[in-house]
Amino acid sequence: MLTIRLQRTGTKNKPSFRVVLAQAYRAASKQVIEVLGHYNPHRKEFGIKNPERLQHWLAQHVHVSPTVHNLLVEKKMIEGKKVKAWRPKKKAKEEKPIDVKVEAVA
Repeated sequence: MLTIRLQRTGTKNKPSFRVVLAQAYRAASKQVIEVLGHYNPHRKEFGIKNPERLQHWLAQHVHVSPTVHNLLVEKKMIEGKKVKAWRPKKKAKEEKPIDVKVEAVA
C-alpha cells in the first residue's frame, strides 16, 4: 500500500521535511518512490514540485498521512476538513489500594 507522508531531512533541532510517496510498511527514510515536495515547519514553507503528479497519485486513491492531509487542506490543494493528526499518549492507570476499615466488636 502506498502512502504520501513526511520524511525528515533536517539536522538536530532544525527539522525540515520532504513530502514523499513510499510504501506504508517501509521506514520513511528508506526507499521512497517519488519526492513530491518539501515542508519547513519553522518558516511554515510548504511546496509541491509538481501539483499534477500529486493529483495523479491522489486519483489513484493513495493513502495520505494526517499531517500531509492537513497541509494540503491548508494550502487548498484538496477539499475537506482538517483531521486530528496527533493525540497525547494515554497514561497507564495506576491501581489504587483499597482501604478496608475493620471495626472491632466490643
